[in-house]
Amino acid sequence: MELQLDDNWKPGSARNHTWVAMDKNGHLAYMLNNGYGWLPTILLSIPNIKDKLSDLCEFVDGDSSKYINNVDKRGGYLIDLYSSWVYENYCDKKTIVGELDNQLKCGDKYSDAAIGAKMGMFFFQGLEGHSKGEDFPVGYDGDSKMGDYYRFIVPTIFATIEDIPLPLRQYIVVSNTIDFTTDRLLDNDRISEYFPRMYHN
Repeated sequence: MELQLDDNWKPGSARNHTWVAMDKNGHLAYMLNNGYGWLPTILLSIPNIKDKLSDLCEFVDGDSSKYINNVDKRGGYLIDLYSSWVYENYCDKKTIVGELDNQLKCGDKYSDAAIGAKMGMFFFQGLEGHSKGEDFPVGYDGDSKMGDYYRFIVPTIFATIEDIPLPLRQYIVVSNTIDFTTDRLLDNDRISEYFPRMYHN
């Protein structure tokens, strides 16, 4: 039986969920929980939110049969923090950038870099791993724990709410305090505090 997203949902099921967030300045971020990150309570309280998130995130990925995605900011991207666990076999950030650049050149629409370069969105991912402390964000000096969302991709040209189809905007969570241009690590225990409300058209 497939697990539903509702008020009773908890992370740790090893099932990935993606959602979209807006910071206090209107910048957009694609959020991947990697099985361990919390989703905002306000989001989980929406009936059938799993289907609604699928519609939104399929649009961002360019996989939607309902909404055509013609967004192409033609910008660049930067890697900020990256997973020590996912990229344990990479010698440095330059090597990761090289691989992502090659994916973009080959037209791989599923490349993580496309979130930044094409969509103009930040990309945050939840720390994962098989055990506590196995994964940490390389480049971050502070403490971190499983499920914390780290800033992986930073776009050079920013998306706006107008890039998202009108019917899908209501499923974007909004923060009054977070700034994606400066906040690099989001405490997993405070996700619902950071993002307390939904976007209203």
